[in-house]
Amino acid sequence: MGTFFIQQFGCRATQADGAAIERQLREQGCSLAPDSSSADVVVLNTCTVTAAADAQARDAIRKIHAANPATRILVTGCYAQRAPEEIAALPGVSFVVGNSHKPQIPRLLHSISTVSGNQIVGAELALPARSVHENLVSHPAPILTGDIFQLTDVLVAPVLGGEGNHTRPTLKIQDGCNSRCSFCVIPFVRGKSRSLPPQTVLSEIQHLSDSGFREIVLSGINLGTYGRDLAPQVEFLDLLRRVLDETPVQRLRISSIEPLDVTQDLINFFASNHRIAPHFHMPLQSASDRILAAMHRWYRAEHYARRVELIRDCLPNAAIGADVIAGFPGETDADHAATLDFIAARPFTYLHVFSYSQRPGTKAASLPGQLSGHVIKTRARELRSLADSKSAAFRRSQIGRTLRVLTLRRDPADDPDSTPALSENYLQVLLPVPLPPNQFVYAAITREEDKHLLAAPVECASLAAR
Repeated sequence: MGTFFIQQFGCRATQADGAAIERQLREQGCSLAPDSSSADVVVLNTCTVTAAADAQARDAIRKIHAANPATRILVTGCYAQRAPEEIAALPGVSFVVGNSHKPQIPRLLHSISTVSGNQIVGAELALPARSVHENLVSHPAPILTGDIFQLTDVLVAPVLGGEGNHTRPTLKIQDGCNSRCSFCVIPFVRGKSRSLPPQTVLSEIQHLSDSGFREIVLSGINLGTYGRDLAPQVEFLDLLRRVLDETPVQRLRISSIEPLDVTQDLINFFASNHRIAPHFHMPLQSASDRILAAMHRWYRAEHYARRVELIRDCLPNAAIGADVIAGFPGETDADHAATLDFIAARPFTYLHVFSYSQRPGTKAASLPGQLSGHVIKTRARELRSLADSKSAAFRRSQIGRTLRVLTLRRDPADDPDSTPALSENYLQVLLPVPLPPNQFVYAAITREEDKHLLAAPVECASLAAR
Protein backbone atom coordinates (compact mmCIF):
# COMPACT_ATOMS: atom_id res chain seq x y z
CA MET A 1 0.00 0.00 0.00
CA GLY A 2 1.34 3.42 -0.90
CA THR A 3 -0.68 6.14 0.85
CA PHE A 4 -3.34 6.16 3.53
CA PHE A 5 -5.60 8.64 5.28
CA ILE A 6 -7.39 8.11 8.59
CA GLN A 7 -10.67 9.89 9.20
CA GLN A 8 -11.65 9.97 12.85
CA PHE A 9 -15.02 10.05 14.59
CA GLY A 10 -16.04 10.00 18.23
CA CYS A 11 -14.26 10.04 21.55
CA ARG A 12 -10.64 10.32 22.59
CA ALA A 13 -10.37 6.52 22.79
CA THR A 14 -11.31 6.21 19.12
CA GLN A 15 -8.87 8.97 18.21
CA ALA A 16 -6.15 7.18 20.18
CA ASP A 17 -6.81 3.99 18.23
CA GLY A 18 -6.45 5.94 15.00
CA ALA A 19 -3.18 7.45 16.19
CA ALA A 20 -1.85 3.96 16.96
CA ILE A 21 -2.84 2.68 13.52
CA GLU A 22 -1.14 5.68 11.92
CA ARG A 23 2.03 5.04 13.89
CA GLN A 24 2.10 1.38 12.82
CA LEU A 25 1.44 2.16 9.17
CA ARG A 26 4.21 4.74 9.10
CA GLU A 27 6.59 2.27 10.70
CA GLN A 28 5.99 -0.20 7.89
CA GLY A 29 6.76 2.40 5.26
CA CYS A 30 3.32 3.74 4.32
CA SER A 31 2.85 7.44 3.66
CA LEU A 32 0.12 9.63 5.12
CA ALA A 33 -1.89 11.38 2.41
CA PRO A 34 -2.95 15.00 2.97
CA ASP A 35 -6.63 14.16 2.49
CA SER A 36 -8.99 11.32 1.71
CA SER A 37 -9.31 12.14 -1.99
CA SER A 38 -5.60 11.53 -2.64
CA ALA A 39 -5.16 8.36 -0.56
CA ASP A 40 -4.93 4.81 -1.86
CA VAL A 41 -6.74 3.58 1.26
CA VAL A 42 -8.97 5.55 3.62
CA VAL A 43 -9.38 4.12 7.12
CA LEU A 44 -12.67 5.32 8.57
CA ASN A 45 -12.46 5.00 12.35
CA THR A 46 -16.07 5.13 13.57
CA CYS A 47 -18.13 5.80 16.68
CA THR A 48 -21.52 4.28 17.50
CA VAL A 49 -22.48 5.94 20.78
CA THR A 50 -25.53 7.55 19.13
CA ALA A 51 -27.61 7.07 15.98
CA ALA A 52 -26.25 10.42 14.80
CA ALA A 53 -22.70 9.03 14.98
CA ASP A 54 -23.71 6.11 12.76
CA ALA A 55 -25.32 8.48 10.25
CA GLN A 56 -22.20 10.65 10.22
CA ALA A 57 -20.05 7.65 9.29
CA ARG A 58 -22.40 6.56 6.50
CA ASP A 59 -22.42 10.08 5.09
CA ALA A 60 -18.61 10.16 5.13
CA ILE A 61 -18.45 6.87 3.22
CA ARG A 62 -20.78 8.20 0.54
CA LYS A 63 -18.79 11.42 0.15
CA ILE A 64 -15.40 9.71 -0.01
CA HIS A 65 -16.63 7.19 -2.57
CA ALA A 66 -18.26 9.87 -4.69
CA ALA A 67 -15.12 12.02 -4.69
CA ASN A 68 -12.82 9.16 -5.68
CA PRO A 69 -14.44 5.81 -6.57
CA ALA A 70 -11.00 4.18 -6.89
CA THR A 71 -10.14 4.79 -3.23
CA ARG A 72 -10.45 1.70 -1.09
CA ILE A 73 -12.38 2.42 2.12
CA LEU A 74 -11.67 0.34 5.21
CA VAL A 75 -14.21 0.95 7.96
CA THR A 76 -13.26 0.10 11.52
CA GLY A 77 -14.13 1.21 15.05
CA CYS A 78 -17.19 0.81 17.23
CA TYR A 79 -19.82 1.02 14.47
CA ALA A 80 -17.91 -1.62 12.49
CA GLN A 81 -17.91 -3.91 15.52
CA ARG A 82 -21.61 -3.38 16.26
CA ALA A 83 -23.13 -3.57 12.76
CA PRO A 84 -20.52 -4.84 10.26
CA GLU A 85 -23.04 -6.20 7.75
CA GLU A 86 -24.83 -2.84 7.62
CA ILE A 87 -21.57 -1.10 6.71
CA ALA A 88 -20.37 -3.81 4.33
CA ALA A 89 -23.43 -3.31 2.15
CA LEU A 90 -22.63 0.35 1.50
CA PRO A 91 -21.19 1.19 -1.95
CA GLY A 92 -17.52 2.04 -1.82
CA VAL A 93 -16.64 -0.01 1.27
CA SER A 94 -13.79 -2.41 0.55
CA PHE A 95 -13.36 -3.91 3.99
CA VAL A 96 -14.96 -3.84 7.45
CA VAL A 97 -12.78 -4.51 10.49
CA GLY A 98 -14.30 -4.61 13.95
CA ASN A 99 -12.52 -3.43 17.07
CA SER A 100 -11.81 -7.09 17.77
CA HIS A 101 -9.35 -7.08 14.85
CA LYS A 102 -8.32 -3.42 14.80
CA PRO A 103 -4.77 -4.22 16.01
CA GLN A 104 -4.27 -6.24 12.82
CA ILE A 105 -5.18 -3.48 10.37
CA PRO A 106 -1.55 -2.64 9.47
CA ARG A 107 -0.84 -6.27 8.60
CA LEU A 108 -4.11 -6.48 6.70
CA LEU A 109 -3.35 -3.44 4.57
CA HIS A 110 0.16 -4.72 3.95
CA SER A 111 -1.33 -8.01 2.71
CA ILE A 112 -3.72 -6.16 0.42
CA SER A 113 -0.82 -4.42 -1.27
CA THR A 114 1.52 -7.41 -1.54
CA VAL A 115 -0.75 -10.34 -2.45
CA SER A 116 -1.54 -10.64 -6.15
CA GLY A 117 -5.06 -9.71 -7.19
CA ASN A 118 -5.90 -8.19 -3.81
CA GLN A 119 -6.34 -11.67 -2.39
CA ILE A 120 -5.74 -12.33 1.29
CA VAL A 121 -5.05 -15.59 3.09
CA GLY A 122 -6.69 -15.74 6.48
CA ALA A 123 -3.90 -17.78 8.02
CA GLU A 124 -1.47 -14.90 7.46
CA LEU A 125 -3.44 -12.83 9.94
CA ALA A 126 -4.39 -15.61 12.35
CA LEU A 127 -8.05 -14.71 11.82
CA PRO A 128 -11.06 -16.90 12.61
CA ALA A 129 -12.09 -18.78 9.48
CA ARG A 130 -15.67 -17.52 9.74
CA SER A 131 -14.41 -13.95 9.44
CA VAL A 132 -12.32 -14.30 6.32
CA HIS A 133 -13.63 -13.53 2.84
CA GLU A 134 -11.24 -14.28 0.02
CA ASN A 135 -11.68 -11.26 -2.23
CA LEU A 136 -11.24 -7.81 -0.77
CA VAL A 137 -13.07 -6.02 -3.56
CA SER A 138 -16.25 -8.09 -3.52
CA HIS A 139 -19.53 -6.52 -2.42
CA PRO A 140 -20.91 -6.73 0.17
CA ALA A 141 -17.43 -6.02 1.50
CA PRO A 142 -15.47 -8.65 3.43
CA ILE A 143 -15.80 -8.47 7.20
CA LEU A 144 -13.28 -9.21 9.94
CA THR A 145 -14.92 -9.39 13.34
CA GLY A 146 -14.69 -11.63 16.35
CA ASP A 147 -15.43 -11.91 20.05
CA ILE A 148 -14.56 -8.47 21.40
CA PHE A 149 -14.31 -9.86 24.93
CA GLN A 150 -11.30 -11.94 23.88
CA LEU A 151 -9.35 -8.82 22.93
CA THR A 152 -6.44 -8.15 25.29
CA ASP A 153 -4.53 -5.45 23.39
CA VAL A 154 -4.64 -1.74 24.13
CA LEU A 155 -3.63 0.22 21.05
CA VAL A 156 -0.96 2.70 22.07
CA ALA A 157 -0.11 6.06 20.55
CA PRO A 158 -0.65 9.59 21.79
CA VAL A 159 -3.23 11.72 19.99
CA LEU A 160 -1.33 14.81 18.93
CA GLY A 161 -4.15 16.63 17.13
CA GLY A 162 -7.66 17.66 18.08
CA GLU A 163 -8.30 19.99 21.00
CA GLY A 164 -5.25 22.12 21.62
CA ASN A 165 -4.08 21.73 18.00
CA HIS A 166 -1.00 19.54 18.55
CA THR A 167 -0.18 21.26 21.85
CA ARG A 168 -1.75 18.89 24.40
CA PRO A 169 -1.36 15.19 23.47
CA THR A 170 -3.83 12.64 24.81
CA LEU A 171 -2.56 9.22 25.88
CA LYS A 172 -5.08 6.40 26.25
CA ILE A 173 -3.99 4.14 29.10
CA GLN A 174 -7.16 2.07 29.56
CA ASP A 175 -9.76 0.61 27.21
CA GLY A 176 -13.03 -1.31 27.54
CA CYS A 177 -15.52 -1.37 30.40
CA ASN A 178 -16.85 -4.00 32.79
CA SER A 179 -19.93 -1.97 33.76
CA ARG A 180 -23.28 -2.48 32.05
CA CYS A 181 -25.10 0.83 32.02
CA SER A 182 -28.41 0.12 30.37
CA PHE A 183 -28.07 2.90 27.76
CA CYS A 184 -24.48 2.21 26.72
CA VAL A 185 -23.31 0.05 23.84
CA ILE A 186 -19.60 0.69 24.45
CA PRO A 187 -18.80 -2.47 26.48
CA PHE A 188 -20.21 -4.58 23.64
CA VAL A 189 -18.03 -2.91 21.01
CA ARG A 190 -14.86 -2.31 23.07
CA GLY A 191 -14.80 -5.35 25.34
CA LYS A 192 -13.64 -5.81 28.89
CA SER A 193 -11.55 -3.33 30.83
CA ARG A 194 -7.83 -3.62 30.12
CA SER A 195 -4.88 -1.43 30.98
CA LEU A 196 -1.48 -0.48 29.65
CA PRO A 197 1.30 -1.74 31.94
CA PRO A 198 2.67 1.08 34.09
CA GLN A 199 6.10 0.91 32.48
CA THR A 200 4.53 1.46 29.05
CA VAL A 201 2.62 4.46 30.37
CA LEU A 202 5.79 5.90 31.88
CA SER A 203 7.75 5.29 28.69
CA GLU A 204 5.15 7.04 26.53
CA ILE A 205 4.94 10.04 28.88
CA GLN A 206 8.72 10.27 29.07
CA HIS A 207 8.91 10.31 25.27
CA LEU A 208 6.24 13.01 25.01
CA SER A 209 7.97 15.12 27.65
CA ASP A 210 11.32 14.69 25.92
CA SER A 211 9.63 15.84 22.70
CA GLY A 212 8.74 19.12 24.36
CA PHE A 213 5.09 18.66 25.31
CA ARG A 214 4.25 20.36 28.58
CA GLU A 215 0.70 19.09 29.24
CA ILE A 216 -0.37 15.49 28.70
CA VAL A 217 -3.95 14.22 29.06
CA LEU A 218 -4.58 10.67 30.30
CA SER A 219 -7.75 9.08 28.93
CA GLY A 220 -9.67 5.82 28.98
CA ILE A 221 -13.13 4.38 28.58
CA ASN A 222 -13.39 3.86 32.36
CA LEU A 223 -10.21 5.48 33.61
CA GLY A 224 -10.78 4.88 37.31
CA THR A 225 -10.63 1.11 36.77
CA TYR A 226 -7.07 1.37 35.47
CA GLY A 227 -4.83 -1.44 36.66
CA ARG A 228 -7.46 -3.75 38.14
CA ASP A 229 -6.87 -6.25 35.33
CA LEU A 230 -3.10 -6.28 35.72
CA ALA A 231 -1.13 -8.85 37.71
CA PRO A 232 -0.24 -7.62 40.21
CA GLN A 233 -3.03 -5.06 40.33
CA VAL A 234 -2.14 -1.38 40.12
CA GLU A 235 -4.16 1.44 41.66
CA PHE A 236 -4.85 4.45 39.45
CA LEU A 237 -3.63 6.80 42.17
CA ASP A 238 -0.38 4.86 42.46
CA LEU A 239 0.13 5.22 38.71
CA LEU A 240 -0.34 8.99 38.98
CA ARG A 241 2.24 9.12 41.75
CA ARG A 242 4.74 7.19 39.64
CA VAL A 243 4.14 9.45 36.64
CA LEU A 244 4.97 12.53 38.68
CA ASP A 245 7.88 10.89 40.49
CA GLU A 246 9.50 9.22 37.48
CA THR A 247 8.82 11.54 34.53
CA PRO A 248 9.39 15.26 33.99
CA VAL A 249 5.84 15.93 32.73
CA GLN A 250 5.01 19.50 33.69
CA ARG A 251 1.22 19.22 33.77
CA LEU A 252 -0.92 16.10 33.83
CA ARG A 253 -4.65 16.22 33.19
CA ILE A 254 -7.10 13.34 33.44
CA SER A 255 -10.19 12.92 31.30
CA SER A 256 -13.54 11.50 32.40
CA ILE A 257 -13.60 9.50 35.64
CA GLU A 258 -16.60 7.85 37.31
CA PRO A 259 -17.84 9.63 40.46
CA LEU A 260 -17.30 6.67 42.78
CA ASP A 261 -13.64 6.58 41.71
CA VAL A 262 -13.18 10.18 42.87
CA THR A 263 -12.06 9.42 46.40
CA GLN A 264 -10.88 11.73 49.15
CA ASP A 265 -7.34 10.41 48.62
CA LEU A 266 -7.49 11.25 44.91
CA ILE A 267 -8.82 14.75 45.59
CA ASN A 268 -6.14 15.34 48.24
CA PHE A 269 -3.47 14.24 45.77
CA PHE A 270 -4.74 16.72 43.21
CA ALA A 271 -4.86 19.48 45.80
CA SER A 272 -1.30 18.85 46.96
CA ASN A 273 0.43 18.82 43.57
CA HIS A 274 0.51 21.70 41.11
CA ARG A 275 1.57 19.31 38.31
CA ILE A 276 -1.97 17.84 38.17
CA ALA A 277 -4.61 20.04 36.60
CA PRO A 278 -7.50 20.75 39.03
CA HIS A 279 -10.06 19.36 36.64
CA PHE A 280 -12.65 16.63 37.31
CA HIS A 281 -15.03 15.39 34.64
CA MET A 282 -17.51 13.03 36.33
CA PRO A 283 -20.44 11.60 34.33
CA LEU A 284 -23.71 12.40 36.11
CA GLN A 285 -26.28 11.31 33.46
CA SER A 286 -29.24 12.09 35.74
CA ALA A 287 -29.94 13.41 39.23
CA SER A 288 -33.13 11.36 39.60
CA ASP A 289 -32.41 8.29 41.70
CA ARG A 290 -35.19 6.42 39.93
CA ILE A 291 -33.61 7.08 36.53
CA LEU A 292 -30.12 6.32 37.82
CA ALA A 293 -31.38 2.91 38.94
CA ALA A 294 -32.96 2.29 35.53
CA MET A 295 -29.67 3.30 33.92
CA HIS A 296 -27.83 0.74 36.11
CA ARG A 297 -25.59 3.48 37.47
CA TRP A 298 -23.86 2.52 40.73
CA TYR A 299 -24.41 5.76 42.66
CA ARG A 300 -27.28 8.00 43.65
CA ALA A 301 -27.57 11.77 43.56
CA GLU A 302 -26.42 12.18 47.18
CA HIS A 303 -23.23 10.20 46.48
CA TYR A 304 -22.45 12.40 43.50
CA ALA A 305 -23.21 15.56 45.45
CA ARG A 306 -20.76 14.51 48.15
CA ARG A 307 -17.97 14.20 45.56
CA VAL A 308 -18.67 17.69 44.29
CA GLU A 309 -18.56 19.03 47.86
CA LEU A 310 -15.23 17.31 48.57
CA ILE A 311 -13.69 18.74 45.41
CA ARG A 312 -14.92 22.25 46.08
CA ASP A 313 -13.75 22.13 49.72
CA CYS A 314 -10.20 21.18 48.71
CA LEU A 315 -9.99 22.94 45.34
CA PRO A 316 -12.31 25.97 45.30
CA ASN A 317 -11.45 26.90 41.71
CA ALA A 318 -11.34 23.44 40.15
CA ALA A 319 -13.14 22.66 36.91
CA ILE A 320 -16.05 20.29 37.52
CA GLY A 321 -17.73 18.92 34.42
CA ALA A 322 -20.38 16.29 33.83
CA ASP A 323 -22.14 14.27 31.14
CA VAL A 324 -25.93 14.43 31.27
CA ILE A 325 -28.46 12.44 29.22
CA ALA A 326 -31.75 14.10 28.27
CA GLY A 327 -34.84 12.00 27.70
CA PHE A 328 -33.92 8.55 29.03
CA PRO A 329 -36.87 6.13 28.67
CA GLY A 330 -39.42 6.68 31.41
CA GLU A 331 -37.99 10.04 32.43
CA THR A 332 -40.86 12.17 33.73
CA ASP A 333 -41.12 15.93 33.98
CA ALA A 334 -40.33 15.53 37.70
CA ASP A 335 -37.19 13.48 36.94
CA HIS A 336 -36.01 16.11 34.47
CA ALA A 337 -36.74 18.89 36.96
CA ALA A 338 -34.75 17.04 39.63
CA THR A 339 -31.73 17.00 37.32
CA LEU A 340 -32.07 20.69 36.51
CA ASP A 341 -32.42 21.60 40.19
CA PHE A 342 -29.44 19.43 41.17
CA ILE A 343 -27.19 21.04 38.58
CA ALA A 344 -28.39 24.56 39.35
CA ALA A 345 -27.58 24.11 43.04
CA ARG A 346 -23.99 22.94 42.51
CA PRO A 347 -20.78 24.49 41.19
CA PHE A 348 -20.55 22.77 37.84
CA THR A 349 -18.32 24.65 35.44
CA TYR A 350 -19.49 22.98 32.22
CA LEU A 351 -21.75 20.16 30.97
CA HIS A 352 -21.75 17.78 28.03
CA VAL A 353 -25.43 17.22 27.23
CA PHE A 354 -26.48 14.19 25.18
CA SER A 355 -29.92 13.53 23.76
CA TYR A 356 -30.88 9.94 24.54
CA SER A 357 -30.43 7.69 21.51
CA GLN A 358 -31.62 4.10 21.31
CA ARG A 359 -28.71 1.72 20.81
CA PRO A 360 -29.53 -1.76 19.50
CA GLY A 361 -28.63 -4.48 21.98
CA THR A 362 -28.81 -2.29 25.07
CA LYS A 363 -31.40 -2.91 27.78
CA ALA A 364 -32.66 0.67 27.58
CA ALA A 365 -33.65 0.19 23.95
CA SER A 366 -36.43 -2.19 25.01
CA LEU A 367 -37.64 -0.26 28.06
CA PRO A 368 -41.18 1.12 28.07
CA GLY A 369 -41.72 4.85 28.11
CA GLN A 370 -39.57 5.80 25.12
CA LEU A 371 -39.92 9.56 24.74
CA SER A 372 -40.65 11.50 21.59
CA GLY A 373 -37.88 13.30 19.76
CA HIS A 374 -39.57 16.62 20.50
CA VAL A 375 -39.54 16.03 24.26
CA ILE A 376 -35.91 14.88 24.20
CA LYS A 377 -34.80 17.92 22.21
CA THR A 378 -36.69 20.30 24.49
CA ARG A 379 -35.10 18.82 27.61
CA ALA A 380 -31.64 18.82 26.03
CA ARG A 381 -32.09 22.47 25.11
CA GLU A 382 -33.03 23.34 28.71
CA LEU A 383 -29.98 21.49 30.03
CA ARG A 384 -27.67 23.26 27.57
CA SER A 385 -29.11 26.62 28.54
CA LEU A 386 -28.42 25.84 32.18
CA ALA A 387 -24.92 24.67 31.26
CA ASP A 388 -24.24 27.98 29.52
CA SER A 389 -25.27 29.93 32.60
CA LYS A 390 -23.13 27.76 34.91
CA SER A 391 -20.10 28.15 32.63
CA ALA A 392 -20.58 31.91 32.43
CA ALA A 393 -20.84 32.17 36.22
CA PHE A 394 -17.60 30.23 36.64
CA ARG A 395 -15.79 32.41 34.12
CA ARG A 396 -16.93 35.55 35.91
CA SER A 397 -15.74 34.14 39.24
CA GLN A 398 -12.19 34.00 37.83
CA ILE A 399 -12.00 37.71 36.95
CA GLY A 400 -9.28 39.32 39.05
CA ARG A 401 -7.38 36.08 39.56
CA THR A 402 -4.02 35.17 38.06
CA LEU A 403 -4.16 31.81 36.29
CA ARG A 404 -1.38 29.66 34.94
CA VAL A 405 -2.27 28.99 31.32
CA LEU A 406 -0.77 27.00 28.47
CA THR A 407 -0.58 28.80 25.16
CA LEU A 408 -2.17 26.98 22.22
CA ARG A 409 -1.43 27.08 18.54
CA ARG A 410 -3.27 29.89 16.77
CA ASP A 411 -5.74 29.08 14.03
CA PRO A 412 -4.81 30.86 10.76
CA ALA A 413 -8.15 32.67 10.93
CA ASP A 414 -7.43 34.02 14.42
CA ASP A 415 -6.14 37.48 15.21
CA PRO A 416 -2.35 37.27 14.68
CA ASP A 417 -1.81 39.71 17.54
CA SER A 418 -3.47 37.50 20.16
CA THR A 419 -2.86 34.02 21.55
CA PRO A 420 -5.39 31.42 22.74
CA ALA A 421 -4.54 29.56 25.92
CA LEU A 422 -6.02 27.01 28.30
CA SER A 423 -6.00 27.43 32.07
CA GLU A 424 -5.29 24.63 34.50
CA ASN A 425 -8.97 24.75 35.47
CA TYR A 426 -10.06 24.28 31.85
CA LEU A 427 -10.99 27.80 30.83
CA GLN A 428 -10.42 29.29 27.40
CA VAL A 429 -8.24 32.38 27.79
CA LEU A 430 -7.21 34.95 25.18
CA LEU A 431 -3.95 36.85 25.61
CA PRO A 432 -3.66 40.15 23.68
CA VAL A 433 -0.08 39.45 22.55
CA PRO A 434 1.40 37.02 20.00
CA LEU A 435 3.15 34.20 21.84
CA PRO A 436 4.49 30.83 20.66
CA PRO A 437 2.38 27.78 21.50
CA ASN A 438 3.17 25.32 24.27
CA GLN A 439 4.37 27.91 26.79
CA PHE A 440 3.22 28.35 30.37
CA VAL A 441 2.21 31.92 31.11
CA TYR A 442 0.85 33.55 34.25
CA ALA A 443 -2.12 35.60 33.14
CA ALA A 444 -4.15 38.16 35.05
CA ILE A 445 -7.81 37.71 34.13
CA THR A 446 -9.41 41.07 33.32
CA ARG A 447 -12.84 40.35 31.86
CA GLU A 448 -15.15 37.90 30.13
CA GLU A 449 -15.90 38.10 26.44
CA ASP A 450 -18.20 35.67 24.63
CA LYS A 451 -17.21 32.24 26.00
CA HIS A 452 -13.63 33.00 26.95
CA LEU A 453 -11.66 35.17 29.30
CA LEU A 454 -9.39 38.06 28.39
CA ALA A 455 -6.13 38.25 30.29
CA ALA A 456 -2.84 40.13 30.44
CA PRO A 457 0.33 38.03 30.70
CA VAL A 458 2.29 38.84 33.82
CA GLU A 459 5.02 36.23 33.65
CA CYS A 460 6.25 33.39 31.47
CA ALA A 461 7.65 30.54 33.47
CA SER A 462 8.32 26.85 33.39
CA LEU A 463 7.36 24.64 36.26
CA ALA A 464 11.00 24.32 37.20
CA ALA A 465 11.01 28.00 38.15
CA ARG A 466 8.04 27.75 40.49
